[in-house]
Amino acid sequence: MNLVNSVIVVLLCALTAFISHMGMAVFHDGIRPVIPEYIEGRLHRSEMASVAFGLSVGFIASVGIGNALATNLLNPWLLFLATDIIGVASPKKWIAPILGGLWGILCLSGIGTVNAVLTGVPIDLIGALGELGTYVVTGFALFPLIAIIVQFGMKKGIIAAVITIMFRFVGPMFSTVSGDSWTMLIGVILLLGLCIYEDIKNKSNDDSDALEGNVFSERVGRIRKNLPFLMVAGALIAVACNVHVFAGSDVTMFDLSKAYAMGNTPEAQALIHTAATNEFMRALSFIPLIATTAVTTGVYGVAGFTFVYFAGYLCPNPIVAAIVGALIILVEVLILGYIGKFLGKFPSIRSASDNIRSSMNTCVELALLIGSINASCVMGASTNVGAAGGFIITALIYLINEATGRKIMRMAIGPIGAIATGLILNLLYLIGIVTLI
Repeated sequence: MNLVNSVIVVLLCALTAFISHMGMAVFHDGIRPVIPEYIEGRLHRSEMASVAFGLSVGFIASVGIGNALATNLLNPWLLFLATDIIGVASPKKWIAPILGGLWGILCLSGIGTVNAVLTGVPIDLIGALGELGTYVVTGFALFPLIAIIVQFGMKKGIIAAVITIMFRFVGPMFSTVSGDSWTMLIGVILLLGLCIYEDIKNKSNDDSDALEGNVFSERVGRIRKNLPFLMVAGALIAVACNVHVFAGSDVTMFDLSKAYAMGNTPEAQALIHTAATNEFMRALSFIPLIATTAVTTGVYGVAGFTFVYFAGYLCPNPIVAAIVGALIILVEVLILGYIGKFLGKFPSIRSASDNIRSSMNTCVELALLIGSINASCVMGASTNVGAAGGFIITALIYLINEATGRKIMRMAIGPIGAIATGLILNLLYLIGIVTLI
């Protein structure tokens, strides 16, 4: 982590805390509808801060910190959920960027220090954690099929699954596109096709007037007034991705972590392009959710539709990344009104946004759990307790979490369980119960 990269992270955290304080943009979808309540005088800042803290602290402590330790990359849950809280809780607008910058410094120093300590332990924890991301991309690619089943029923879901699996197996034979990319592409096409067909069949277009009313126009106009700040945020995020200190999602961070460790090799570039493709597809899938909440609240997403991540991974240098990131946010905001009107004509696509998000979470949860078990088995296999010894510790942590009301969310419990397994095995090694083989 060099000085320039550190400055980028500090500036990014300072700016996102400031735009959160000003009600321009936040990362957490659940906070976005609360901000107009404060702006229009129906909610106190302290109450808004309590909501932001309650919605985000669990994600920061689990997904944010857990994934950062597993990949040595910063992520949105660690940075932006915290700057959401810092921004809305700050009593003055000049305090927010100062506290946001300090949070960036803490993340940089804290994660680096912890990783340095874990790298030196007798039983290889950091190396084994590379197994966490083995199936994330493959599992994530299944989300459109789960969304189809939830929204349109088992019959259409099974038909869609058969079509998708056929393309997954056959597509790579006739193209350079990976099986995972085929799975996601065909699944998304089928999901959107079913949504549009359903609305045309039912002629369900009577919601458009609601999105075209005065409130809609006023709130889209408010987002456009904030464009300079939003564009700078987009530029900084793209640069952070480009300099290899930040990953935009759990779908890409594990591939990126492996790629960056390889250096500038053909294999690394292939992994980065795979990650970028998956990030692009993820961004396409999130447009209905982000656009709908933006046009109805007047509060944008910190990373927009998240295409800035994709640009940051692929741009040749930080200067180009900054320009492209800013331009992406500019285009997104300028066409936001048109996207809102389109979604008004196809309410099934808007309805699919919740199904998409929950399906993504379900698929990634499963993939991370399997990867975490693999990582624990690798750690156990290097000792006298064997792979089964590593498995039983992680499995017990997962089952205790389920039995006690899921204190830690499922997306985080796998990586946390794997990290805890590594720490426990190393502790047992120090006291002589576990030995290396």
